[in-house]
Amino acid sequence: MTKLSVNINKIATLRNSRGGNVPNLLNVAADIERFGGQGITIHPRPDERHIKYQDARDLVSVVKTEFNIEGNPIQSFIDLVLETKPTQVTLVPDAIDAITSNAGWDTIKHQSFLQEVVQEFQQNGIRTSIFIGTDVKLIEAAAKTGSDRIELYTEDFAAQFNAGNKEAVKPYTAAAVVAHNLGLGINAGHDLSLDNIQFFKENIPNLAEVSIGHALIVESLYLGLENVVNMYLHRLQ
Repeated sequence: MTKLSVNINKIATLRNSRGGNVPNLLNVAADIERFGGQGITIHPRPDERHIKYQDARDLVSVVKTEFNIEGNPIQSFIDLVLETKPTQVTLVPDAIDAITSNAGWDTIKHQSFLQEVVQEFQQNGIRTSIFIGTDVKLIEAAAKTGSDRIELYTEDFAAQFNAGNKEAVKPYTAAAVVAHNLGLGINAGHDLSLDNIQFFKENIPNLAEVSIGHALIVESLYLGLENVVNMYLHRLQ
């Protein structure tokens, strides 16, 4: 079964918009797990405009399933991950001013750097994943870094699926086959939603985990958080 990790960045954005601690990020994370969520994902950025570094520290004692921290491995991020020791760290090459992640790694150009970062995290017992597109050469290079997993960047699939093009999943299927044959675990994320998640899951062999935030929180405004978490779990079975 593919695991559902819920990205709670948007909860932090809502909290920060008024100051204070409403909604309570820690309570929401615990509730998501109580509703059946199999992981919690956060993506702290240097300006802390949603998830704050202290949130990562506070969540360590709250998250009982899998804790996944995403981000660009600048030194402050590396230090935070080594301090909190989550289940998994997902390396994302987003610029400091990026609104959201918008590209996967060039694992050929940055192979040496990624190899060093991966090795440091693994030596501290932290599973590593590299955010990446579907280019087979880049997936092969990702495997050479020693990473445990890749996370397929699914924005293009989601956009084309929404436009009626179901053929858009084919490069992801092929990428997943290559990754699995290279010994890489397969995660996926970005713009996955209730509308496309079942189709994506059915076409991606050996899909270990999806990380979903924006769509899940938006859908929860209409349908309720507990209901939406369970709708995702049903589609992922």
